[in-house]
Amino acid sequence: MDMDISERKEMLRRYVEQILSVYNYIDGIMVTDRNGYIEYYSNFRPDVNHLKEKDVLHKHVLEVYPALTEESSSIMRVLKTGKPIANEYQDLVTYKGQSIRAVNVTLPIKEDNKIIGAVDVSRYIDLPYERQDISISIKDNVIAKNLYVTDDIITNSHNMMQIKKRIPMVAGTDSSVLIYGETGTGKELVAQSIHTCSRRSNKKFISQNCAAIPGNLLESILFGTTKGSYTGAENKPGLFEIANGGTLFLDEINSMELSVQPKLLKAIEEKQVTRLGGFEPIKTDIKIISAINESPQKCLEENRLREDLFYRLSVVQINIPPLRERREDLFFMTSHFIGQYNQLMHRDILGIDEQVEAIFRKYSWPGNVRELKNIIEGAFNVASSRFIQRKDLPEYLNARSGGTPALSTALEEFPLIEEDYSLEKAMAQYEKRIIIAAINSSNSLVEASKKLGITKQALNYKIKKYNIKNS
Repeated sequence: MDMDISERKEMLRRYVEQILSVYNYIDGIMVTDRNGYIEYYSNFRPDVNHLKEKDVLHKHVLEVYPALTEESSSIMRVLKTGKPIANEYQDLVTYKGQSIRAVNVTLPIKEDNKIIGAVDVSRYIDLPYERQDISISIKDNVIAKNLYVTDDIITNSHNMMQIKKRIPMVAGTDSSVLIYGETGTGKELVAQSIHTCSRRSNKKFISQNCAAIPGNLLESILFGTTKGSYTGAENKPGLFEIANGGTLFLDEINSMELSVQPKLLKAIEEKQVTRLGGFEPIKTDIKIISAINESPQKCLEENRLREDLFYRLSVVQINIPPLRERREDLFFMTSHFIGQYNQLMHRDILGIDEQVEAIFRKYSWPGNVRELKNIIEGAFNVASSRFIQRKDLPEYLNARSGGTPALSTALEEFPLIEEDYSLEKAMAQYEKRIIIAAINSSNSLVEASKKLGITKQALNYKIKKYNIKNS
């Protein structure tokens, strides 16, 4: 069934957006004449694709990639049909025998409505783009190889570009780094990029989330144990020993129990640890990277982070802005994730429709980039057209594009401020109402803390502060 004019216009608009977004992070570009002979070629990743301009210029595309046919080659299909192809996964084998995996966008070149050639841009899929879950096997003492690199930070934001520029400089020293960013902004992505940029890149990168771990257990995890130090204890190295020579990343240190913090500070300053129950100090040589998901000032004021530890960890501080503060990344990353899931799920989705675009613009994105990625992945599972539509979005996003209904109701019920009502009192009452609304609309404090975008420890602190009765 033929598309109507509005659908055709929408599709053309999306193709333009696709090619503009791809331009920002392409690895190779090829232009052919109408018969498929290569007239222009640039390869920006010779480490992945070994072909040079002299190897391919004026050769036919099927001669350069002999495993392709007129049916499987995106260039030959575009030359035949005149229809663009977006985000197509291709396994390529060059005439020199090298295998390359790529995602391609191929567009026809027309003059007077006649096809005179095609342009093909490629994004090569090397190991960093296959990474989904990073895992460390402490038991087997395995070095994690599939770590993120700076190029994995996909952005169109000036602030994020500045962070990318700082990473190699920060990676060149042994100074401690503190990364501040809300949940879902990509703190571990930045931490791993610092490691892979450093001289320690061939050593271990060990990651530990410090949230919700009792102090005595976290202490044994960090510093190790000796046999007999407590019932059932064995001789076991801690993360400081395991990471020796490499990088130790401590996430959510603002949730670390205060009893452990001075011991962590001592280990960092003295560059040695002593196992629980042991006597002999063990020298360590590691780069410490830590992360918090709340304002450092707030953590200090609420006495959840010791000042001396904060100053030692934040020799260099990197602040990752939330997605709502870098709107230029919103649709840029939407396009990137669509391309990624087209390849992973073997779909051919072109973009989002105008309704979804409007919802995305209004939404505050409390879960940041992680939430956006999950929404796109979820939509790919149920989308029935070539554009993601409103019906493909999760129910909570459809219900209201800004916050949960319970929290919105709390806003609406907030009283008028009287003349002698201070801003501090008004904000405290507002915060208390929001917390009560979140608790009442949740099955547990863990769920409520996730809605509020804070840790469970922080929520417990506020419950005590405002004397909230948890029924």
